[in-house]
Amino acid sequence: MTQLTLAKALNAGLRRALADDDKVVLMGEDIGTLGGVFRVTDGLKAEFGANRVVDSPLSEAGLIGTAVGLAYRGFRPVVEIQFDGFIYPGFDQIVAQVAKLHYRSRGTVKMPITIRVPFGGGIGAAEHHSESPEAYFAHTAGLRVVACSNPADAYVMLRQAIASDDPVLFFEPKRRYHVKGEVDESASLADAPPMGVAATLSRGSDVTLVTYGALVQTARDAATAAEEEGISLEVIDLRSLAPIDYAPIEASVRRTGRLVIAHEAGQQGGMGAEIAASITERCFEFLEAAPVRVTGHDIPYPPAKLERHHLPDLDRILDGVDRALGRPNSLSGVEA
Repeated sequence: MTQLTLAKALNAGLRRALADDDKVVLMGEDIGTLGGVFRVTDGLKAEFGANRVVDSPLSEAGLIGTAVGLAYRGFRPVVEIQFDGFIYPGFDQIVAQVAKLHYRSRGTVKMPITIRVPFGGGIGAAEHHSESPEAYFAHTAGLRVVACSNPADAYVMLRQAIASDDPVLFFEPKRRYHVKGEVDESASLADAPPMGVAATLSRGSDVTLVTYGALVQTARDAATAAEEEGISLEVIDLRSLAPIDYAPIEASVRRTGRLVIAHEAGQQGGMGAEIAASITERCFEFLEAAPVRVTGHDIPYPPAKLERHHLPDLDRILDGVDRALGRPNSLSGVEA
């Protein structure tokens, strides 16, 4: 085991993928000589050369279109979108080409493209640098959408995404890039949990708390804080947003009777709405209360000085738990 930051774990996963398969090619803005704005690709151009780690022009549409051409030729391109809010110029290519070509060709064409997207807020950045666009892509049939939350998952899941014959949107919580954790760099993909499987991180009996990405650590902190008040939270890291692994969520809600979903993206049309609706359909007779969503606000992402009011934090998640339990909360108008 090695102690790595999440960013270094991603770097190690990319290095391993490049070494294992000469058809793997990395492309992105400033990923080569600079090593990426977050230094995730640091040193890879020097090790594997400019033909395998390619500094691209500033064109997300061009990046994705080039990746489609490479995939047609048998390569496994890995595209870095520098910041979440920059993905929109490539949106048409992703949803109209990348997601459709396998089906359009009756399975004869594969699109083994991995699109890395640093996402979410909490870094004090400017406009277009702190967004959470995952629901757009989870809504698009033909795409796999995953989000890592810790270094161990980052290392293994990125390798799994690159090895997949399906196109994968790989969301990386940028404010967790410097968080350290143990990583087994000798891990075999055959022995690792599939990237489409959710992980139950703590067992609980009172409320099921589901989240992904940067908020996983906040949810774990909430479970610790709630325990001090005698409340037992079961925390589930989704890991995969398309498809969603509903089995552990269902099993948990059938025991707890209560569900809270947290994510940074706005509430309307978000992942929380889909999970709440699906669990209500599957577990209606077991629910003791309506599912609760704790999310970002339905506004354009605010200036950096205001983002602490926008992002779900420990207090807002615990308030959501209180709502699910029928305890005094911010919406009840009664103070605890």
